Amino acid sequence: MNSTDETFEPFNAADYLNTVDDVAAYLEAIIDEYPDDASAIARALGTIARSRNFSQIAQEAGISREGLYKALSGDGNPSLSTFIKVSRVLGLRLRFEAAA
Repeated sequence: MNSTDETFEPFNAADYLNTVDDVAAYLEAIIDEYPDDASAIARALGTIARSRNFSQIAQEAGISREGLYKALSGDGNPSLSTFIKVSRVLGLRLRFEAAA
């Protein structure tokens, strides 16, 4: 095989979210990169949920699997309640800090 025959798999962040610290760092990076884009945060939570057992996360959050999938897709518009429930199931806590 020569170097022109190389193939690459598409990057999937879910492949690298192995610990709760990885998950927290990933979410912080997304929030830093897209501070005003709630859909980016929703997609990131969807990526994290897919890196785990999506059905179990939905069940523990009290949301149907289909409803959670839709909420955390690029077209979804999850409520703050959904963010909080999913974050809690993932072992995370939402916090606020002063921006200045």
